[in-house]
Amino acid sequence: MILDKEAKLFDIINYCKEGISIKNIKMILKKTGIEPINLIRKKDKIFVNLELSDTQLRDKEFLIGIINKYPKIMERPIIINENKGVIGRPPENIYKIL
Repeated sequence: MILDKEAKLFDIINYCKEGISIKNIKMILKKTGIEPINLIRKKDKIFVNLELSDTQLRDKEFLIGIINKYPKIMERPIIINENKGVIGRPPENIYKIL
């Protein structure tokens, strides 16, 4: 793992099991600078089965609520370093904030 290799201390938050608050979703969006739709794994079976309309897919607050309700659809891993964050796919993205 890149963080181990770089000897960086980090905490792991397993939001797939523990869930994630709307407040934390908004924090991730702010620190990564991405829109809610880009925080979603669009090929995830749960997301596909939701069959969301185009209007729903453009509604930021609605999508934040969907991520909160179904945290497994959120991209992972997400790496936060103080005031910046990235989605760790591809893994080399992590170097952008180290």
